[in-house]
Amino acid sequence: MLTNKNPNMPKRLDLAPGDTVVVIAGKDRGKRGRVLRTLPRDHKIVVEGVNILKKHTKAGQSRGGTRAIQGGIVDFESPLAYSNVMLVCPSCDKPTRVRHTLLESGKKATVCLHCGEPYERVRQVENQ
Repeated sequence: MLTNKNPNMPKRLDLAPGDTVVVIAGKDRGKRGRVLRTLPRDHKIVVEGVNILKKHTKAGQSRGGTRAIQGGIVDFESPLAYSNVMLVCPSCDKPTRVRHTLLESGKKATVCLHCGEPYERVRQVENQ
């Protein structure tokens, strides 16, 4: 067995929060959504409006406070496998595979295989 690679090292994902993706496999096949969060260590991502699960919460007191938390059924987006989604190119609006190239300026870029345009990522800062 090779011992020079750390198995716990998270792999770099080609997707980032704010990217538009389409689901290609699973119960939500064909749905489009925006990436909310990436989990590189688990090789999963969270997509807005996709893979909605229900969590049953019990009514009780909040931690350290006197305010009571209302119980009930809460809907939330569950992570899904990174391999079950494809990036949507903003230029041609098609789900596409990506290629990594170097631009003339020396910067690394992700390129759409359909139209050949470099993918310009618009970073959206999420309030946490």
